Amino acid sequence: MPTIEERLELIEERNRRVEGDKAWEISRTRLFLLAFFIYLVTGFYLWITEVSEPWINASGAAVGFVIGTLTMPFLKRIWIRRFYKK
Repeated sequence: MPTIEERLELIEERNRRVEGDKAWEISRTRLFLLAFFIYLVTGFYLWITEVSEPWINASGAAVGFVIGTLTMPFLKRIWIRRFYKK
């Protein structure tokens, strides 16, 4: 059985990992990387299906994703105040 110090070190290591994961989840870097990949995938799809101006049209999906993601914290606060009363 691990000692208290070993158990504490394991807990602190897990907390560091969880904090890093959370920081990544809310980072602007992640947001813009996802938007970039959405733009690429949508652009290639529109290009393959021969839609006119596929790269300009693909920007709509990426911009929509960014706007939706940036407004979620605001909408979450409203939802919590309005619908999640205890």
